[in-house]
Amino acid sequence: MPLYHLIDTHAHIYLDEFEADNQLFIDRAKQSGVEKIFMPNIDVASIEPMLGMEEKYPNICFPMMGLHPCYVQQDATAALEMVKAWLDKRKFWAVGEIGLDYHWDKSNIDLQKQAFEQQVIWAKEFNLPIVIHSRKSLDDCIAIIKKHQNGVLKGIFHCFSGSLEEAKRIEGLGFLMGIGGVITYKNAGVKEVVKHIPLESLVLETDAPYLTPVPFRGKRNEPSYLEYIVDTLAEAKEIVKETVAEQTTQNALKLFGHSV
Repeated sequence: MPLYHLIDTHAHIYLDEFEADNQLFIDRAKQSGVEKIFMPNIDVASIEPMLGMEEKYPNICFPMMGLHPCYVQQDATAALEMVKAWLDKRKFWAVGEIGLDYHWDKSNIDLQKQAFEQQVIWAKEFNLPIVIHSRKSLDDCIAIIKKHQNGVLKGIFHCFSGSLEEAKRIEGLGFLMGIGGVITYKNAGVKEVVKHIPLESLVLETDAPYLTPVPFRGKRNEPSYLEYIVDTLAEAKEIVKETVAEQTTQNALKLFGHSV
């Protein structure tokens, strides 16, 4: 029996990198204690394969719906209309992955902000949590959430790697922070920051196939590697692994709904 009951709150397991061994990596996830995997959407093209994983593994894989900021083009109207149509059509567990990304392209920041805000408004309309991508844009993402926070809006700042001051601002908004493989990277600084963040404000994620934790860095990431994030987080906070597993799982269930 697995030692833990874990939830991977962010994994792109519908991508081509996983097509050849779906059952194998799902089995490894279950053997390592991962009971639920939440899948953030990226763009229009990723919807069908994501829903295919939900259909194949309905009690394990749970889809979100959103347009990733890196896929916000000059005319994102059609893609956003598709996101809204799917939100109208059926149940999703969050609006995500949405947000801002200033790493690759700063020429469309205004468009990214418009798409982000529109999807935040839909999340409020459908009473869904949001999952935020904030690469090199954390201040702007926090500002937008603060603008729209009505006391009900909730969600996760995915792949948190900010400062303690930024963490406190996120906590003040009532949001959680997703901790993944970056915490295992020696020079990333995340391990030092999380020492001072309440466990009640954290959830676990892999971002598979990306951001693989040590000792597998450089290889494809997968949900079964969540246990290495648990190990490092427990070490950083000087608590037992079981406490990390139990609290982060409760945090995720509270966010997404205990009915999952």
